[in-house]
Amino acid sequence: MSSHMISIYVLALMFVLATVLPINMGVIAFVGAFLVGTLVAGMETKAIMGGFPAELFLTLVGITFLFAQAQNNGTIDWLVRLSVRAVGGRIAAIPWVMFAIAALLTAVGAVSPAAVAIIAPIALGFAAKYKISPLMMGLMVIHGAQGGGFSPISIYGGITNKIVQKAGLPLSEMTTALVSLGFNFAVALLLFFLLGGVRLMRQDKSAAARPSPGLPGMPFATQVAVAAQGPQIYDDAEAEAASEEKLTRQRSADALTAVGGGAGAVPGATALDAGPTVQQLATVLGLAALAVLTLMYKLDIGFVAVTIGLLLSIMSPQVQKRAIGQVSWPEIMLIVGVSTYVGVMQKMGTIDFVGHSVAGLTSPLMAALLLCFVGAIVSAFASSTAVLGSLIPLAVPFLQQGTGVDPIGFIAAMAVASTIVDVSPFSTNGALVLANAQGIDRDVFLRQLMIYGAVVTLVAPVVVWLLFVVL
Repeated sequence: MSSHMISIYVLALMFVLATVLPINMGVIAFVGAFLVGTLVAGMETKAIMGGFPAELFLTLVGITFLFAQAQNNGTIDWLVRLSVRAVGGRIAAIPWVMFAIAALLTAVGAVSPAAVAIIAPIALGFAAKYKISPLMMGLMVIHGAQGGGFSPISIYGGITNKIVQKAGLPLSEMTTALVSLGFNFAVALLLFFLLGGVRLMRQDKSAAARPSPGLPGMPFATQVAVAAQGPQIYDDAEAEAASEEKLTRQRSADALTAVGGGAGAVPGATALDAGPTVQQLATVLGLAALAVLTLMYKLDIGFVAVTIGLLLSIMSPQVQKRAIGQVSWPEIMLIVGVSTYVGVMQKMGTIDFVGHSVAGLTSPLMAALLLCFVGAIVSAFASSTAVLGSLIPLAVPFLQQGTGVDPIGFIAAMAVASTIVDVSPFSTNGALVLANAQGIDRDVFLRQLMIYGAVVTLVAPVVVWLLFVVL
């Protein structure tokens, strides 16, 4: 057996182990890089460590550190309260508010499971209270989080753009970001009308003339969740979904009570009309500065994010002292581990070997479709981040050989196909929605998520391939 095939089989074994066992795939990948690099490729330790993505590491640390501070000082809660007020009592708008907030969180640097873990308890609490389909509400949150996930300053976007840039391929950061947002928005719009959105709009019209307790025109409770306490759930290793569900239930119990309002609201819950604090305003300005400095002035996003995080910490050190412990360490371990292993594969020549093999297929278009399907199927059960970090490098030689496949369109298609499938209950996002749904038959809800996840896994790769590769 050739060394190339051994390294590929080891990569496949990593996905299997991380899916079957609650072990972070990054740990497995580091061991794989060491064993394959040393025993199969005969590489020195220094050469193996040469694949460690130092720049990506700093980017992940910086933006998750900054996002942790935004959660700790209540900026997330403030944005939710503003959004609830903005809908003006229209229940049909609540799913779209949750979609927008989830998209905003991932767009500014939250990993997708972290955004879903924060928003899903609130969204599904509204769903139970106001008779909104929990399936529709949960899927809106997930698609929102995935939709914003490829902004230039996001986790997914940072990984994808750095891989493409390093390969010397044409790069259009905004194309990938807008394709992801537009496709997820279109799917969410379809789900809204299929799962009861019309009924909600009619309900709003019939309720418009009725007086409502609390704020004028607001049927919602006047209290919402306080800023999240305790460690954030950042782990995107879908193999750890079961333990994450348990943590999320415990962490979000108070948030759900506060959303419901009334006598059971948590002590100290923030009034809807409370204004922002100085720290919250500073955090919003910091996020805006991050976008301007990285997008317009091309400064390194990792250094900028850490700098803004430090300034926020100086303003309120007691509030922010937990933030460093809330950095997405499991997620970072996963990403840098897989990237290091892929680096070993590159030095071995395996990446070129796979690229030439794919390019040798009868049709370049069919090769592109095959890669989209592989990304979707693997990501439905394993980590989307790991899939992006491993499959995009495998496709680079194929795209560099002038096969006629547009690299920008293909990268956008691969990005969407590899992340939109996170609605599966076997993924972290799907598991979080299942764990937080209220007033439903869990067996039925699980089957609904499984069916929807299967449909998306089979249909989405074909659709994005047709839209962004073929056309």
